[in-house]
Amino acid sequence: MRRLDLRPPDERDLAQIPFKSLYAKEIYDAPTADGWMLQISRYRPVPQSWEQPIFGEPLLLVPGWSQNRHCFTCGAFVKQLLAYGADIHILELRGHGRSSRNLQIDRGLHPPDLDWGWDLDSYFLYDVPAGIGAVKERTGSAKIFYLGASMGGMLGYGHAGCRDDLAGLITIGAPSDLGRGFLRLRLAARFGPALIGPLIDAACHAASGLSRKRVRFNHVPVDFLLRLAANRKLRYALRALFNPSRVTEDELCFLFSEGGEKEPRRVVEQFARWIRNDEMKCYATGYDYKAHFPRIDIPLAVIFGDLDRIASQKSTSGITRNARSRYLLWRAVKQNSHLELTMGSDIDQICRDVKDLVEYAARKRRLQAVHSLGEDGAAC
Repeated sequence: MRRLDLRPPDERDLAQIPFKSLYAKEIYDAPTADGWMLQISRYRPVPQSWEQPIFGEPLLLVPGWSQNRHCFTCGAFVKQLLAYGADIHILELRGHGRSSRNLQIDRGLHPPDLDWGWDLDSYFLYDVPAGIGAVKERTGSAKIFYLGASMGGMLGYGHAGCRDDLAGLITIGAPSDLGRGFLRLRLAARFGPALIGPLIDAACHAASGLSRKRVRFNHVPVDFLLRLAANRKLRYALRALFNPSRVTEDELCFLFSEGGEKEPRRVVEQFARWIRNDEMKCYATGYDYKAHFPRIDIPLAVIFGDLDRIASQKSTSGITRNARSRYLLWRAVKQNSHLELTMGSDIDQICRDVKDLVEYAARKRRLQAVHSLGEDGAAC
């Protein structure tokens, strides 16, 4: 048995530790039931000289809207969790990062929605279950921990309300009442699809006539827009999404240059419908995320920035009021907005919150196992 006498390093100490000394990396497949092949990047922890209180506990990370794995790797977020011993698995949703459309073509796969035909229901019904199932199979765990950023966290709310395969749920910048307290977003959701969509469709129709090739507005080129934002002079348009005093220039540039992905039009339109109707629903099945919040009784942490207009105190309070988790953390991170929560200067505390939840649930599981073993022995 290893003799451990050092505390896990904090964010300042981590800067002196080589990232690659903390993990062994692998990439593996997560096939979905509707024909996509997703990929998961695993950072398997390496034993260190200090105590790693959650060593080997599987933690699935799911990025947000139009993001890939780099929303977690552009800063020290993954590094800090590895220092605690977490077994990190980052799932990239269909069309994003390693789970790209090109991967499907290269593998000879032809899912019916390959041409930007998927929506939020596709992520909820197929991608998230495929990712969780793949991590469970890879690690041999009956239940795993789920951490979702923004949209990834919203999908986690829905999954935790109808499945029993999560040991705990952590969301970062993930509203449960999208648009609540954010008038401009509500106005955009109400009038944007009705006004802007037809104009873009008309422009695409005209372009099709001129080029003699069909031009369609089927996705939003977020990757291109973010690469533009990597230029400091053009970044002001996104200032509502981050606080520059809480994140470094290198982290921002890397995220904007490498972390953005195209997002289907149907995903944007479904978000707009959620906001207009004040709902979170899977329209393919009728499943109501909010109606199932009371079924969530696993350890739950809801973390958001106090400057974030998307995931604010108002827009995250619904899940905390209705979930029945005995372990429930609802915390605002001071002077933080939406993007920097997984890369900024406060990730030390955020990762400590993640570690505390995982450690609590793992300890409870071990105690229950010992108690069960004792009962079996008494019965014999």
